[in-house]
Amino acid sequence: MKISIFGKGNMGQAIGKNFGLAGNTVSYYDNQNHAETLADIVVMAVPYPALASLAKEYADQFAGKIVVDITNPLDFDTWDSLVVPADSSAAQELQQLLPNSTVLKAFNTTFAATLQSGKVGGTATTTVLVAGDDDAAKQAFKAALAGSPLNILDAGKLKRARELEATGFLQMTLAASKQIGWTGGFGVIK
Repeated sequence: MKISIFGKGNMGQAIGKNFGLAGNTVSYYDNQNHAETLADIVVMAVPYPALASLAKEYADQFAGKIVVDITNPLDFDTWDSLVVPADSSAAQELQQLLPNSTVLKAFNTTFAATLQSGKVGGTATTTVLVAGDDDAAKQAFKAALAGSPLNILDAGKLKRARELEATGFLQMTLAASKQIGWTGGFGVIK
């Protein structure tokens, strides 16, 4: 399968590594190179403020695609709140901007280091929680990562993205305050 990733930073590279380990072909895009055609799965490994402009610029190319939002819409000035309404999420906002796409929320509760190593805190397998309204899209996402070291769990409908973003926010604030390391975080033990 082919995967398109917007963003070449730590998260984009770590996510791409796992899709590559699973046997997929990964293409990266940033503001230096324009994507002419996009794969069936497109990962938005960009800061939250970039989602709206990318959705506008690539609306036609995103049509019919699975678009994976990894953002945590954190107020980076204060590190004290999320910047989306309490009854919504960045992923739900993106779905409204891309009505002809299927938006999934994933990767936002993991750090790049845990995606690179496949482990949280060096012991627990890194778990990626995915939320979305289309079960077939979630299955395609899970299948695309089947050969990676990651554990993929279905977190429910897209409205669960709000809880995923709150969890990602909490994990980031713990790491930023040096109470946990960037190689740690929340893990799921089965």
